[in-house]
Amino acid sequence: EEHRLEAQAEQVVARLERAQAPRGRHRPVLAVGRDGITLGLGIKGGSIFEVATTATISVYDRRDRRLGTVYLARTPEPGQATMSGQLTQLLHEVLRRWQGPLPRLSYVTDAGDNETTYYQKVLRRLRHPRTGERLEWTWVVDYYHASERLWKMAEALFGTSPRVWSWVRKMQKLLLKPGGVGRVLHSAAALRSRLNLCGQRLTNFKRAYRYVQTRREYMRYAACRRLGLPIGSGVTEAACKTVFTQRLKLSGMRWRWGGAQTILTLRVILLSGVWSQVYERTWRAHSEVQVGTPDQLEDSAYTEAA
Repeated sequence: EEHRLEAQAEQVVARLERAQAPRGRHRPVLAVGRDGITLGLGIKGGSIFEVATTATISVYDRRDRRLGTVYLARTPEPGQATMSGQLTQLLHEVLRRWQGPLPRLSYVTDAGDNETTYYQKVLRRLRHPRTGERLEWTWVVDYYHASERLWKMAEALFGTSPRVWSWVRKMQKLLLKPGGVGRVLHSAAALRSRLNLCGQRLTNFKRAYRYVQTRREYMRYAACRRLGLPIGSGVTEAACKTVFTQRLKLSGMRWRWGGAQTILTLRVILLSGVWSQVYERTWRAHSEVQVGTPDQLEDSAYTEAA
């Protein structure tokens, strides 16, 4: 863990250098994401299920191709302060090392509480570690999470009617056009007024409608695509599977906090593509550590006993 930060920062900077090379119509993008996943942890007498967290930093080149991703992962913690600290520290180190033109900075997530808090209290206020200038981040609410709210509204409006599918498909296309969020909200509100919703259907509709309405500022998908910014958090969603599920959530597994975090640390180093660099640094830092042979250990035990 003590060598992870430096190796990951070097990896991201190397990818930023590669991102500058090919011709393309967009500036390179440094895209950050974070998400939560339920993890079962063993305690005395049973298990509890809490939300662990993962974060990603990806680099996209001028042709909108993702060149690679580095990962972070933490076991459950109230407020996820450790994850926020590690992610911020890694971003600071990357920007401090990077000497080229500043890439576009993008934050792509769902709109969960921890993800929203991190943007409002950290990213939006973040300054460049060398120049002190305020950094301009673009927060994008994941397009597919927004689409889920369209399905919720459609099901509240039309029940099991075939109109659900046709309306959602039409609204999904509208979301990707300039001013599309406003047109989606207008269509949904008009249908709600006409259909006289009530009871649970009205409650479900309002919840989904409010989700889109209060986050419309971060759903400017047409503008994002024009600038070459990713609009989906698929990289971070996939990290939940590759970092956590494929290793820590196999059949019959139970973990304690310390053991789970040890495995997660090794896993993010491996998946970030910096295993060799971290191993080499660790080897150099501990090259003079002497491990006794069984005979030496036995002699030492006798001497100590005497």
